[in-house]
Amino acid sequence: MSLNPPLRDWQGKTAWLIGASTGIGAATASALHAAGARVIVSARQAELLDKFVAAHPGSRALPLDVLDLPALHAAASELGPVDLCVYCAGYYRAMGAANFDLAEARRHLEINFNGVLHLLDAVLPQLLTAGTGHLSFISSVAGYRGLPKALAYGPSKAALSHLAEALYLDLHPRGIGVSVIHPGFVKTPMTAQNDFHMPAEISPEQAARAMLAGWAAGDFEIHFPKRFTRFMKALRQLPYRLYFPLVSKTNR
Repeated sequence: MSLNPPLRDWQGKTAWLIGASTGIGAATASALHAAGARVIVSARQAELLDKFVAAHPGSRALPLDVLDLPALHAAASELGPVDLCVYCAGYYRAMGAANFDLAEARRHLEINFNGVLHLLDAVLPQLLTAGTGHLSFISSVAGYRGLPKALAYGPSKAALSHLAEALYLDLHPRGIGVSVIHPGFVKTPMTAQNDFHMPAEISPEQAARAMLAGWAAGDFEIHFPKRFTRFMKALRQLPYRLYFPLVSKTNR
């Protein structure tokens, strides 16, 4: 059963991707452009956005910082209602209790969660008036349960996933789609800093294809690659007395 209105025909549709200068965001913007969507890409790195536009005729660059609320409001007002708005911006630094850094922890929350609140403040009035559109947020399987080295990243993504669920309950009756993306390991500049083996790692292009397939199916949760994310989902069902020893072993 589709939980959202399926998004299949992108001809004539407008997609705005925030955090689309590299990684999953850039790959998804490229896939949407190839499918016929009018694509607007936003991020702080204007030069990378310009390169994207040069390679994708008809697309548009709209540089901004997700922490700049007035800039988000100005962009949303200029663009008007869009068919799909994807929050791709993210921040990750490995962190444990022994190297806890308050400023870094706050930065995770600012970019991974508060940036989404800024976006909602800018676009929700338009969406509610239009009674159509789709909001999609890139979270992470790291938000499923507590994980080693994810003392800052995991909680910020868990909060984002929870927010998406609450939004769905509010917006679905109004005809507005909401989806949350839970990627496993994707080869991006963000994951390049990891010093451990990343099982079932996929490319940003593979991630983009999975996202478009999920939107076409009307899914609320889009997770990939399934061979990894299904295992992570299974871990959510374990009681703590089993979960903690198992995950501790994988971190040795």
